[in-house]
Amino acid sequence: MRLSRLADRLQSMPMLRLLVPFVAGILLADHYELPPWLLAAAFLGTGCTALLLHSQSALAGLLLTTGFAAVQLRAHPCTTPREVPTTFVLRIEGIPVERPGYRTAEAIVESWRDPQTGAWHPSGDRLRIHADTLAPLFAGERICCRGRIRPLRGGSAGYRTRMARRGVIGTLYVGRNSLLERLGTAGSLHLGAARRLRRLGAEQDAGAVVQAMVVADRSGIRPELRERYARSGFSHLLALSGLHTGILFALVNLLLWWLPLLRRGHLLRSLLSTIAVWLFVAAAGFPPSAVRAAAMCTLLQGALAAGSEYVGLNALAAAAFGMLLWRPDWFYDVGFRLSFLSVGAILAWGIPLCRRIRTGYRILDRVLEALAISFAASLATAPLVAHTFGIVPLAGILLNPPAILLATIVVFGGTLWLIFAPELLAPLLRWTVTAACDALDALARLAAAIPHGTLDTAPGAAATGAVYLLFLVATLAAWAADPPAKRRRGLGL
Repeated sequence: MRLSRLADRLQSMPMLRLLVPFVAGILLADHYELPPWLLAAAFLGTGCTALLLHSQSALAGLLLTTGFAAVQLRAHPCTTPREVPTTFVLRIEGIPVERPGYRTAEAIVESWRDPQTGAWHPSGDRLRIHADTLAPLFAGERICCRGRIRPLRGGSAGYRTRMARRGVIGTLYVGRNSLLERLGTAGSLHLGAARRLRRLGAEQDAGAVVQAMVVADRSGIRPELRERYARSGFSHLLALSGLHTGILFALVNLLLWWLPLLRRGHLLRSLLSTIAVWLFVAAAGFPPSAVRAAAMCTLLQGALAAGSEYVGLNALAAAAFGMLLWRPDWFYDVGFRLSFLSVGAILAWGIPLCRRIRTGYRILDRVLEALAISFAASLATAPLVAHTFGIVPLAGILLNPPAILLATIVVFGGTLWLIFAPELLAPLLRWTVTAACDALDALARLAAAIPHGTLDTAPGAAATGAVYLLFLVATLAAWAADPPAKRRRGLGL
């Protein structure tokens, strides 16, 4: 009986079942390399078998092969020489981040000069660039410089491995004497949004926080502020993610509540909400966690508009499948993993728990639900956070709900300015956003100062994997024990 319940639950989430062998193929491609002809033969063989015989095993093989092939097809062999002094033409990616005494950013090598022949060769490799204060970098600009690309050395071994998987081939130092020419700046929606938001006039840490939350510009985040937010458990607020996208999604639907009163108004509301969410993600530079949230919001809006059933975990798996098919290297992005883990835990544990702790008192129920969701998300991400950053912020479990409320004010005020830039309301918006940021900073100081509020530990990869395997077994056992009458509600419908 329990196995049939579990089978029914998994049957209602086909995308979750398809995602598992696809991710397994991505993981295998990280350790092995197969010739293209063999991948093509495996793809055609498993595909034809699955189509003709309706074989689930063949379908799993097809998806595993697809994940394997997606990694190899997206692989970009390094074409730029390392440890060789020469001249490069670089394009700065994103917004450079301030560090004590220098600026750092990622850059794309557009071309490099052969020191032997003097010929220029196109490239496309990605590297980390460090520039001193006498040779400042600017977002989106192209520069010509000379130097030597050195291997990745800073940070932990895990950090260097993640950077290499993302295609970063090394680091390049640019000083005043090595910067030969500035070749102009390319505009983008992300850079334009960051410049527009600065006109709001929020100063110091408040300005840095609103830039990070609304347009994913963390260039002004000081190391002290970053450390304080990390130890308090609020660091996810400084990295624009699904939380911020979800806040905007909810606010847009709230502001357009009246549209369904019109004929076919619900369709117009769904269309406008979807456009607003994707514009918000584009203005932030398409960070993976925000793309995930936008994809899920789009599926939800489509289900609401069509009046069809929306299964949260199935939509989450569909978003993951589409994103990894487009960019398999996103699987190794920490933000991507944390985003999917937190949302998956909320859907699988947080929402069912909220339905079981209702007391009948609305205010108390809202408080308990916020704590339950915060606990589920924090518990699911704690092993990965500890493995990656070496800390587990325990105090954030209790203080995340008021922190998210303050973050909602910041996101709403910043987005309102970003869209309309109402000069008459600038002082009011500036005061509101600054007050919310200051209150959030005070809350972060309080959480970071709580004795034993942060657990300093760094489990290895094997221990972290064992914990998540235990989580998976516990989740499957809970689904198997869930009575049929409650199973539908447990899906978050």
